[in-house]
Amino acid sequence: MSLSSELQPAVSHSDPIAPVIFGVTLILVAALIGRYTARHLNQPSVLGELLMGVVLGNLLYVFHYDLMVVLREGTAVMDIARHALAGISLTEAANVVLGDHYGPIFLEVLQGPRGGEYLQVAQAVDIFSRYGVIFLLFHVGLDTCIEELRAVGANSLKVATIGVVAPFALGFLLAWWLIPDGGHAEHMFLGATLCATSIGITARVLEDLGQSFSKESHIIVGAAVMDDVLGLVILAIATGVVVTGSVEFSEITRTITLAFFFIFSVILMGPTIIRWLIRLLRKLDVMEAKLFISFIFVMTVAWIANTVGLATIVGAFAAGLLLQDNQFNAWGDHRHHKYSIKELFAPLEAILVPVFFVLMGIQVKLETFLNWEVVILALGLIVIGIGGKVVAGLGVDKGYNRLAVGIGMMPRGEVGLVFASIGKSLGVMDTAMFSAVVLMVIVTTLLTPPVLKIVMGQGDPEAIPGPRRSRPCK
Repeated sequence: MSLSSELQPAVSHSDPIAPVIFGVTLILVAALIGRYTARHLNQPSVLGELLMGVVLGNLLYVFHYDLMVVLREGTAVMDIARHALAGISLTEAANVVLGDHYGPIFLEVLQGPRGGEYLQVAQAVDIFSRYGVIFLLFHVGLDTCIEELRAVGANSLKVATIGVVAPFALGFLLAWWLIPDGGHAEHMFLGATLCATSIGITARVLEDLGQSFSKESHIIVGAAVMDDVLGLVILAIATGVVVTGSVEFSEITRTITLAFFFIFSVILMGPTIIRWLIRLLRKLDVMEAKLFISFIFVMTVAWIANTVGLATIVGAFAAGLLLQDNQFNAWGDHRHHKYSIKELFAPLEAILVPVFFVLMGIQVKLETFLNWEVVILALGLIVIGIGGKVVAGLGVDKGYNRLAVGIGMMPRGEVGLVFASIGKSLGVMDTAMFSAVVLMVIVTTLLTPPVLKIVMGQGDPEAIPGPRRSRPCK
């Protein structure tokens, strides 16, 4: 008996949702194993979940587990359906989207006896992962203090600017050199994925070293937050170029203007909308009010962002910036509430975000690295991913540990994966490029903790390791 038949979910024909339950549970179990293993090895959880996805996707694909054939292709089925509806045959559509090698394999699985079940699982996992991304960026926004951004000073701004411009420019040039047949939108998206910084990983290392309150730590945290904001603007520009199909200066200017106008409008009108929702739902208890109002607000702002041509994560981040626990003082002093907004959303984030990371790992096709061009691209991205952030340390004044600041900006982690996933879903990143980007994310995330420990020393031996402290403005 083949592994494929052994691992097939036991599906009751009376319950059409059973395959979805099995598929999502399989991914969550993989995420749990990856998270546990990573923490046991003192590595970031995201790294364990991502690597577990890579192992699961490629190993089960080798052993002909049909569900992985579908999950590895992401949203390809939507593209195939669009081409088929345009008038070409299903076989031609699969070959156009996936190529002559993967197209027939994918189509054979879909046309098999359980093809419909696999599509259900793929669609459910995709939806869960998209919710996970929205909650992830919402969490980043909740952790971002606008008052702190104003106070971090010129050093953080200079570090953030260099840490965005240098990787983006170098990534664009690398893509233009190695992928000359690709469009500028493709080159821009590759550069955009190099702009991101995962402050959560660096913050945890600084906490472990007892360096959370050092001058370098304050600069890194402030710069990483600004880095995310600038990176989201670049993502908005790249997305706008893809949507409009134009790289004219006027279109880029329009996208930048639209992005800033959207964020400004949300910041200006958001508090009024939140107050209106609070008055409307005053009869709810405080836990229900915080959960429902926050959920409605973040989803609405994410939808509006998508409607005006920006990424949903731009809206999710903006919503996180605005929502604060002290806005719910109608139920008494927010400091005495049983749960904060972040704590209420923690269970949703804990389940849905790992689904995204494992799914991103599943979509990495290790066989693409048998092509030397993909290997060169991956190595180039790794070099730029490291060097482009290390030079950002030059933005701080003398007297600071510039190398530590630069290395602290180096991990791409979850934010880089989000950028790459958007590029893949828009069709501007093929499987090989996506796999190369994921490898860059893995390497930069893996290198940062040990190198930062060497550069910064052991810090305060009395410091107690633990999660990052919440900012007082939230």
